[in-house]
Amino acid sequence: MRDTTDNVAVDRSDLQGNILRGYALPQAAYVFLRVDDQATARRWLGEVAERVTTAEPWTEARPETTLNVAFTHAGLAALGAPPEALAAFPEDFRQGMAARADRLGDAGEDAPGRWEQGMGSGEAHVLVMVNAREPAVLEDELRRVLEMAGGADGGLAVVHEQRAGGLEGNREHFGFSDGLAQPAIKGDGVKATPGQGTPEAGGTWSELELGEFILGHPDGDQELAQAPAGPLGHNATFMVYRKLHQEVAAFRQILRNRGGGAPGGEELLAAKIVGRWRDGTPLVLSPDGSDRERYTDPEKINDFRYEDDLDGRRCPVGAHVRRTNPRDALGWNGTRSRRHRMIRRGMPYGPPLPEGAFEDDGTDRGLIFVCFVASLARQFEVVQRQWCGDGNIFGLGDDRDFLLLADDRDIAKMTIQGDPPRFIAPQPRTITVRGGEYLLVPSMSGLRSLA
Repeated sequence: MRDTTDNVAVDRSDLQGNILRGYALPQAAYVFLRVDDQATARRWLGEVAERVTTAEPWTEARPETTLNVAFTHAGLAALGAPPEALAAFPEDFRQGMAARADRLGDAGEDAPGRWEQGMGSGEAHVLVMVNAREPAVLEDELRRVLEMAGGADGGLAVVHEQRAGGLEGNREHFGFSDGLAQPAIKGDGVKATPGQGTPEAGGTWSELELGEFILGHPDGDQELAQAPAGPLGHNATFMVYRKLHQEVAAFRQILRNRGGGAPGGEELLAAKIVGRWRDGTPLVLSPDGSDRERYTDPEKINDFRYEDDLDGRRCPVGAHVRRTNPRDALGWNGTRSRRHRMIRRGMPYGPPLPEGAFEDDGTDRGLIFVCFVASLARQFEVVQRQWCGDGNIFGLGDDRDFLLLADDRDIAKMTIQGDPPRFIAPQPRTITVRGGEYLLVPSMSGLRSLA
């Protein structure tokens, strides 16, 4: 819910629109381009910048399409960004996602050498993102943008493209409601609801500083995240793009084989793995069954903590949503987790596996994971590798996130706390990384400076 009375701490006209607000448009296209001719690419960017959607409030109905653009570090260099600006970016962005595979756990089938063409190879320079109401409208807008890019001089070339689209009920392919918990940000013009910020004493919640997500603004330590001076380092953000293929049949087999004869059945096991029931009801609030009618209210769906469930009897300590956003589970009223939040803008891709099917049909389906942060290392990489890839901080040893990360070791398992506890093993692969990039989403002034 947008609160127009809030003091907005950022110039909305200078901010690309997909950062602080989700468009809620059900169709999307992600197209990566390579810069082959700098002058032509810069002319194209100058034209495209006039079409980019900003964060200014819409005065009329939601538009039919939106357009946003982002750049890899190699892309900024190919467009002729000043060397001093390129050198001033943090190391994580300069290196790129593929070069940091060891930090992310991207090995084996997830390794960059197995990613789809154009991903992690250094060829991807520019990402064009189009959202739309309808597939036909999406294709029309995308065609216009790409025709501008592929003029007579051929200054840009498509190296990778991906379509995505929302599934019925706003769910992802494993069947869970998605995108329920977003961080509450001070000065973003959006009214915060309980549970979206950082838990404080007395049951209250505090908003996160704008600089946790937008460069050039003070962060939680009242400092500025590392970025170059000038337009490229102000009102911009870093973006994570990851294509995650989902093994839906394998996930269903886990539930059938391990949950069918257990108390609560398959649905309780699914909720224990994720930390919410499929309809989004928080498991820690409703451990015996979903209660979305009670918790569908935005004021309630995220208003929960783990302080009364530190042993994980209601929501397992290693549940996916508890690992990715521990709230107060790490102690000190959530202060240990407040610096690691992310704005998520993911979207499913591919058709759903037919209901009741337990065998893979060979169709590519999954999630395009997108998030925005001011620090790739402190926010995305800590959650991905330390919280999801290593359970030590949660007292789980080296147990990995059962849903997100494959683990073929003999000791691989998920612990479901109880009396007695249950263990889910082995840990089959349910998600495979098919590609990814680290990008910068510049401000509008940053786009114009590049052009």
